[in-house]
Amino acid sequence: MKEIQITSGRMNPGIDPVLHAWGWEIPLYLFIGGLVAGILFFSALFYLRNEGEKYKAAVKIAPLFAPPLLAIGLFALFLDLSHKLYFWRLYTTIRLESPMSWGAWTLMLVFPLSVLWALPFLRELYPGFLKNCKLANLLTEWAQKFAKPIAWAFIFLSIILGMYTGILLSAFNARPFWNTSILGPLFLVSGFSTGTAFIILLSKDHHERQLFSKIDMGLIATEIFLIIHMFMGFLASTQVHEDAAKLFLGGPYTAIFWTFVFTLGLVVPLIVELMEWRGRKIPIAIPALLVLMGGIILRFIVVDAGQSSRWLYRFMK
Repeated sequence: MKEIQITSGRMNPGIDPVLHAWGWEIPLYLFIGGLVAGILFFSALFYLRNEGEKYKAAVKIAPLFAPPLLAIGLFALFLDLSHKLYFWRLYTTIRLESPMSWGAWTLMLVFPLSVLWALPFLRELYPGFLKNCKLANLLTEWAQKFAKPIAWAFIFLSIILGMYTGILLSAFNARPFWNTSILGPLFLVSGFSTGTAFIILLSKDHHERQLFSKIDMGLIATEIFLIIHMFMGFLASTQVHEDAAKLFLGGPYTAIFWTFVFTLGLVVPLIVELMEWRGRKIPIAIPALLVLMGGIILRFIVVDAGQSSRWLYRFMK
């Protein structure tokens, strides 16, 4: 039996499949998008449940960080663009089959709405801020008037935003590691988990921290299930998908992924939160910080590994 390996000019150094076109900007943008999606979802959810005073950090404080975080994420995305002066062309058309089009239009809605959503809470927490600004007063009054419709919009838009960050990658069929339907739900759950961790860090109320710790435990368990299911799917698929999985199963990403993402970013926070829930006095900031660390490292590894994976066939005869 003789093995024939089909190669082409694509194997030359600096050319696909070893080309890394995306740097730090894209994973940072994906992380912030998921984080903001989690913040806005829980803020809107508990506002609609009329529990704004009960869960003040989730409903009123965390949303204040959404606009500046989104601004940082969008600036990182802008830095990655090759033709920066033509970004506006994304908004001259709507392509329903394009995840990037979905993301562009979702962000165009989420960013201004996040500013409107934050203004009443900003005025409540800091009464003197922009007190003499007529525009700020007008927008605050408008946001208060339409608070419930905006909250309902965030319930749906945050889910789209969180899932889009994964679907954006899974749409690249040429990259086997990205070519899985699990990435959308995985990034959504991971984004919501980082959102709960962010709220836990901001909260000073013990009951609120306990509630979001319980929510985070469920999200972490779901994320672990999705990761395991993703690798099972790769190993049961084509040879190129098996090769993509092996990047994490003995390959160059094995140590960093299973140590910093799976163990320190998921398993350890889950165990610590379980211990805290059962009455052990453990600083709740520890699992929250570990979840945030695991979330951002996950994006960096997935983006980098996807660009390293490739279609390469071997024929036996």
